[in-house]
Amino acid sequence: MPDTILDNAALERMVDTSNEWIIARTGINERRIASDPAMATSDMTVLAIQDLIKKSGINPNEIDCLVLATSTPDHVLAPTASVVCEKAGLTGAFGFDLNAACSGFLYALSTGAAFVESGRYKKVLVAGTDKMSSIVNYEDRNTCILFGDGSGVVLLEPSEENIGIQDNIFRTDGNGVNFLSVPAGGSISGTTQETLDGKKHFVQQDGKTVFKNAIRGMSSVCKDILEKNQLTHNDVDWVIPHQANLRIIDAVGQKLEIAKEKVKVNIQRYGNTTSATLPLCLWDFQDDFKPGDKILFTAFGAGFTWGATLAIWGDLRKNTN
Repeated sequence: MPDTILDNAALERMVDTSNEWIIARTGINERRIASDPAMATSDMTVLAIQDLIKKSGINPNEIDCLVLATSTPDHVLAPTASVVCEKAGLTGAFGFDLNAACSGFLYALSTGAAFVESGRYKKVLVAGTDKMSSIVNYEDRNTCILFGDGSGVVLLEPSEENIGIQDNIFRTDGNGVNFLSVPAGGSISGTTQETLDGKKHFVQQDGKTVFKNAIRGMSSVCKDILEKNQLTHNDVDWVIPHQANLRIIDAVGQKLEIAKEKVKVNIQRYGNTTSATLPLCLWDFQDDFKPGDKILFTAFGAGFTWGATLAIWGDLRKNTN
């Protein structure tokens, strides 16, 4: 997480809003911002990877692949994962970016797991990183209160035990582009004076539509994956939902009939870090998870993209160096 804290009091001085209004509608108290212009998505990812390498004791040269979920790449052209591999010294790895907005980490996790399951690769890094402050309009009170910057990364390795990623279900509705997107900067609308003046290079969303679809999408796909695996809500030990809005998180938990204490929440400290919310929850609450715990991940993002992943927790790799 970046060091700079952007709290609600600071936003009160920037736009027409209040601490009470923000908390009531989002549950967010503060968010972290990469205030140094030189701190890019690649740099945050490298720092997360370095922490993981130190914690696990693995040799960077052993990493086979990096799948980087991000909506804020360093460049439109040239994958940020390539830059990360170079900066982090992952000399034996190939890397690529994956963009599924706030669902990106789940999509990337599934992709990385498939690489390991194929038997071709032994160590795959899956990162979720976004510098949302680079695409947020801090004059728009409806969006600037939501987003923060951050990065998280996990290491996937093969196991003969019944642990790890068990199943995934993903969904897409392209009509969602009309309700949450960055309108300009891509091939459909490049950079012109008109797009700059219209602030079309920033996140724009129809909050009410996104809110309703997020609750419906995440709760529905979670029920589907539980039914598919012959499980009920009573079998779930933990739910790790995308940290978009506390009211969305609470509503999804209620629809799943999951006890509130089983639903992990850290949005109050970080805001919505897009691809980074799920791995940051893993990092913050890792001491709560026990081997054998069934963990249900779910996310919803622009596109619309959404999904759920079922995993069984195992023993974390320990640093043996």
